[in-house]
Amino acid sequence: KTTVKRVIAKKIIAPVKKKTEKKVKVLSKVKTEQAKPVVEAKIKIESIKGYSKKDLEHFKEIILGKRDEIIEQLQNLKEQMLDPTTGEYINENSPYSLHMAEQGTDAMEREKTFLYAQRENKFLGYLEDALKRIETGTYGICVECVEEPQHLCETCPLVPKARLEAVPHSQLCLPMKQKKERG
Repeated sequence: KTTVKRVIAKKIIAPVKKKTEKKVKVLSKVKTEQAKPVVEAKIKIESIKGYSKKDLEHFKEIILGKRDEIIEQLQNLKEQMLDPTTGEYINENSPYSLHMAEQGTDAMEREKTFLYAQRENKFLGYLEDALKRIETGTYGICVECVEEPQHLCETCPLVPKARLEAVPHSQLCLPMKQKKERG
């Protein structure tokens, strides 16, 4: 039995060594190929023409509308969470919830509200960044495709208008977003 195990072990080890040698050769080829497109990227960045002023105004209106909605929602959350007379968070020191289960439920509801407010604040930051990109003229340009031109898809370097209308704070074209999500 021991001789059989040794033979099996030799068979398993040998192909692994061969595969790693091949991977090293492939990786060295990839490194030399990647150096060339980086030089081309600088040329492409300078020649990118973004969306027209009319399109940028259209997107700015969409973003400002969404921003106003978020600000209103955050204000409503703040009003719901704070007691107007004391300025303390509601249910934080409530004399009415004496039972442990009620206190746990109150704490859980407070936590959910805080998480929702935090998510809305993050989204508001994305919208503010999109407004800054509109002002600088870089709005609608796929960040990944410009930085790494070997990733260019058929619509790049511009993010399609339909995507920007659906997700106005988007920085990536759909193929790049899907690629990032896959890892």
